[in-house]
Amino acid sequence: MNVPKAVIFDLGKVLLEFDYHRAASTLGPLSAVPAPEFKRIIDQTPLLHRYETGLMTTTEFVSEVRQITGYHGADSLFHDTFGDIFWEIPEMIALQQRLMAQGIPTFIFSNTNELAVRKIQSKFPFFGGFSGYIYSYEVRSMKPSQGIYEAMESMAGAKGADLVYIDDRLENIEAGAARGWQALLHADPAVTIPKVTHLFGLDR
Repeated sequence: MNVPKAVIFDLGKVLLEFDYHRAASTLGPLSAVPAPEFKRIIDQTPLLHRYETGLMTTTEFVSEVRQITGYHGADSLFHDTFGDIFWEIPEMIALQQRLMAQGIPTFIFSNTNELAVRKIQSKFPFFGGFSGYIYSYEVRSMKPSQGIYEAMESMAGAKGADLVYIDDRLENIEAGAARGWQALLHADPAVTIPKVTHLFGLDR
């Protein structure tokens, strides 16, 4: 098999860990619901899905959270805190940087939202080192829907086995594999990294 042309990285649980409890612990006390309930409302819910599919603006999202939770803090605090739920997975970031140093294009491919991206861009220097970025809220399609995969192929200028794809969710990986991508279900950097380096001959 020929050497692939690019590597596509999911973001959450692949390059960055995340926990919405971080946001809820700050925003919950400024609302009418306890922090665990605040987390339940914002974490992987239909409301978040609408926001991350671009069906709501950030202003509309914050307004609806206010209505549901009784949040009475400043918008600026919500903006900063809602996106501040991430921390680095060093081994996977080092893999991306190694690929980049070899001239291999790397891409971010994420179901995410404007507030998260804004915070990540300001907090993590590594994030500026990718060849391109596909965000669900911008293309109005979320993995595993086909539209976002088509957008990724268009940006990468490649299809099928030319693309190596790393994601932690099986349904997303299956959608990529169905398009012929070399899809790797990620759970442990110690397993994923050797697979990627082998595909590019970097383990020799």
